[in-house]
Amino acid sequence: MLSRRNIRVKVMQTLYSIESMNNEIRPGESLQILKKNMEHSQQLFTYLIYYIIEVARYSEKDALQKASKHLPSESDLNINTKIAGNEIIWAILENASFQRSVAQFKIKYLVDDELVRKCYLSLVNSPEYKEYISQQSREKKTEKKILEFIFSDLMLPNDHFVSDIEEKFIHWDDDAEMMITLLSGFFQKPASFDFGEMVGKEKMDFAVTLLESAIDKNEYCLDLIKPKLKNWDSERIASLDMILMKMGVCELLYFETIPPKVTINEYIDLAKEYSTEQSGHFVNGILDNIHKELLSQNKIHKKNFKNSTL
Repeated sequence: MLSRRNIRVKVMQTLYSIESMNNEIRPGESLQILKKNMEHSQQLFTYLIYYIIEVARYSEKDALQKASKHLPSESDLNINTKIAGNEIIWAILENASFQRSVAQFKIKYLVDDELVRKCYLSLVNSPEYKEYISQQSREKKTEKKILEFIFSDLMLPNDHFVSDIEEKFIHWDDDAEMMITLLSGFFQKPASFDFGEMVGKEKMDFAVTLLESAIDKNEYCLDLIKPKLKNWDSERIASLDMILMKMGVCELLYFETIPPKVTINEYIDLAKEYSTEQSGHFVNGILDNIHKELLSQNKIHKKNFKNSTL
């Protein structure tokens, strides 16, 4: 499931898209863009899981191809296919929501078979793989470890894989860290994971409210932010910094369950990761300043933006 931090990233992406369209959007279009961004995460996550499975199951294809040679050698006839029977893989393949997600996004047509083959060859030549197939038993920890190895040590560091996935998924740079976190948790309980419900109702409501408040209260947020910029030219500030500050102001004002300190820290981290090197310090200074001012004026009442007079 996507965390609140992941949700903030999706709202940030949506607001950036809207800004790129010069804010010329039709009624309801902002929500459509948000939902599309959420769906993108489901598609990307499904793709990564499918890719890992394809690499592991390539051992069967390799064994069949080598055994079919005109004069197969003894080694050709004894390709180890243990990884194709990985118990976590079969739990995933039997997961009905995974099957639906693969079909919905036509995942099998996105995968580059040659890249899968090369990844498999790197796998079988690794010490980690040799250790894995040398063990007769199937322990959950070991089954999980080899799949994580394929992802973290063979896929992510591979420039060809990264180039390929960047072409297919425009938000890969933004979503990569999120996917790493999701994958780590996913392998613990793959059978119960619902690919169609990566965002629960509570978090979807949070996403929609955050997006709508940032759009509806855009001018008010700017009125709070601009006086704090001092010698900064608001037109030259990184676009993402401004978006993140407006989102932060909205959380400070309209989200009663989120403590201000949590909000400020979250947007500092997002600015550090997604904007410039100086952005974390910059966003921290502006949001902290605005928070103190709002407190001194007794304006933080944490009401839903639709019911607020601010």
